[in-house]
Amino acid sequence: MTGPLQSWIGGRWIGQAPAQALRSAVDGRVVAQTHAEAIDFAEAVDHARRVGLPNLLALDFQQRAQRLKALAKFLMEHKEPLYAISAHTGATRADSWIDIEGGAGTLFAYASLGSNELPSGNVVHEGPAIPLGKKGGFAGTHILVPRRGVAVHINAFNFPIWGLLEKFAPSFLAGMPCIGKPATATSYVTEAAMRLIVESGILPEGALQLVIGGTGDLLDRLNGQDVVTFTGSADTAARLRVHPNLVRNSVPFNAEADSLNCAILAPDVTPDDEEFDLFVKEVAREMTVKAGQKCTAIRRAIVPRQHLEAVAERLQARLAKVVVGDPAVEGVRMGALASHAQQADVAERVAMLLADGAELVCGGVDAVRPVGEGTAGGAFFAPTLLLCRQPLAHDAVHDVEAFGPVSTLMAYDGIDEALALAARGRGSLVATLVTRDPQIAARVIPEAAALHGRLHILDRESAVESTGHGSPLPVLKHGGPGRAGGGEELGGVRAVKHYLQRTAVQGSPTMLAAVTGEHVRGAKVIETEVHPFRRHFEELQIGESLLTHRRTVGEADIVNFGGISGDYFYMHFDEIAAKETQFGQRIAHGYFVLSAAAGLFVSPAPGPVLANYGLDTLRFVKPVAIGDTIRARLTCKRKIDRNRVDPSGVGQGVVAWDVEVSNQHGELVASYDILTLVAKKAGAAAG
Repeated sequence: MTGPLQSWIGGRWIGQAPAQALRSAVDGRVVAQTHAEAIDFAEAVDHARRVGLPNLLALDFQQRAQRLKALAKFLMEHKEPLYAISAHTGATRADSWIDIEGGAGTLFAYASLGSNELPSGNVVHEGPAIPLGKKGGFAGTHILVPRRGVAVHINAFNFPIWGLLEKFAPSFLAGMPCIGKPATATSYVTEAAMRLIVESGILPEGALQLVIGGTGDLLDRLNGQDVVTFTGSADTAARLRVHPNLVRNSVPFNAEADSLNCAILAPDVTPDDEEFDLFVKEVAREMTVKAGQKCTAIRRAIVPRQHLEAVAERLQARLAKVVVGDPAVEGVRMGALASHAQQADVAERVAMLLADGAELVCGGVDAVRPVGEGTAGGAFFAPTLLLCRQPLAHDAVHDVEAFGPVSTLMAYDGIDEALALAARGRGSLVATLVTRDPQIAARVIPEAAALHGRLHILDRESAVESTGHGSPLPVLKHGGPGRAGGGEELGGVRAVKHYLQRTAVQGSPTMLAAVTGEHVRGAKVIETEVHPFRRHFEELQIGESLLTHRRTVGEADIVNFGGISGDYFYMHFDEIAAKETQFGQRIAHGYFVLSAAAGLFVSPAPGPVLANYGLDTLRFVKPVAIGDTIRARLTCKRKIDRNRVDPSGVGQGVVAWDVEVSNQHGELVASYDILTLVAKKAGAAAG
């Protein structure tokens, strides 16, 4: 690198004078320097509020999802330079894959989630609306809206790219400009990724800023509309949580902290079982991937006392095969710790564990012999397995975390004791249970769930496709209670909602429909001479409605539908049995009612409605008997413009239709939403 790292603040790169030297974890050479210039955080926050926020809110959820997808593609196309820089952190190619392509993959995942689950506007309706009066003129519901604040993301050193992107993706979707602060030790990798992001030109100006170095007075400049997230040590999380300005202004603070995650080998598993080897493999993998520098790594391996020696022996044999050294050397499976400071910290913590009841099985401070030229100056540490025979009698194994390739085996007697040992970690991000017995899983998981953010059940069946103990996934919650920080990240669309403000809204159904951007039952409808199915996507109005003609259900309808469907359920055909039920008579098939309703409201000629691809919220509210007369009301409930085109270039949108089927008494008998693809006018391209 030719000059110091730079911060991206206010739409420009800042930093000319070198400050702190950052050394390669592989050979100790200086690979980067931070910049000496102080950052004007008043400018950074102002830029986010004044420029970033309006630019983001000029887009809607669907458009922001498109930007995420485009950015993911761009980063994947330019990933190789990032791999080269990442190698200085001691990461192998496989380690860097988690960080680089895992980060891009998270962008892809949130692009997909946004496209499939969020509306076209900037208001999410958390319905249904709830009647609050007897006459139907007063109702209430919930909406989610952008907070109109700034998201500050403070990240750890172990995943300098994924850590930035997994927080940025849902924040960006939610319309919050972000200020990212990577850990200094590996910030040169984050800065390289940020340069690609800026180069792409995909993000609106002000959507993402980057801080190299300290946060200065940044947290003092936030208010109640802002959000702070943190990934790192539990001690640092505890200090940040009580920052006076965050407390004073009730600034939401989300922490994802390192924790003493565990893996439990259930008592039903013997050394002859495939699950026994799966347990050993999982522990060894979590010790060596990223040199054990993962907040989700297994720190405590809890095993039945009778199998303690067998587990130790097989783990030791597997770890002995791990080649440690320069990731560029063929055959190296584990690289260095991220920094020399980290190396010293791990050594200190291993000594603390050994001083309080732990024995050394293999590894240790002086055991590493890294391969590769110049590695004597690197920050390497041998895979280190400890053993604690009486873990209930010692505190260090449950309190002290060596954030590196270190794990402690501990013995238990009975599943209750295993659960007690797991609980001694005082909350963790993830725990694994290895068992063959579903009854043991049913016993352990509900109790363990109170103290763990994610639970991974491993057996021979799941092992075929398992993503592993230590892999947070975009669709699943990442976070945990207690020591793990008490926060949540990821978890699919939940993560986006963390950055939105939930508000209850009360009013008439008509007013609620106007606010939410979707039809609310009881609101005024728009009835025209044109069938709603004859209108193109951009012509349709929310609330446009059709009340159909009537149809009387007869004996022949039930008989014919039974013959076509093969459904001869007694409630439709057995007069005597039906009389003995709560309905007192035969009733029509529910799916006949759906089919009959479709026959009432469809417009059969070719038109803009292209396909029906699903039903939501289907309920059969009241039975339909022979002789009942039904009719349907079809109302345009919601429109989502996903900015897509068909193979011929014609644009399409998604329309959700509210359907109410009622009987001759005006009583609701069936209720559901129909989802359809609707064409735009020819020549109307996707936005």
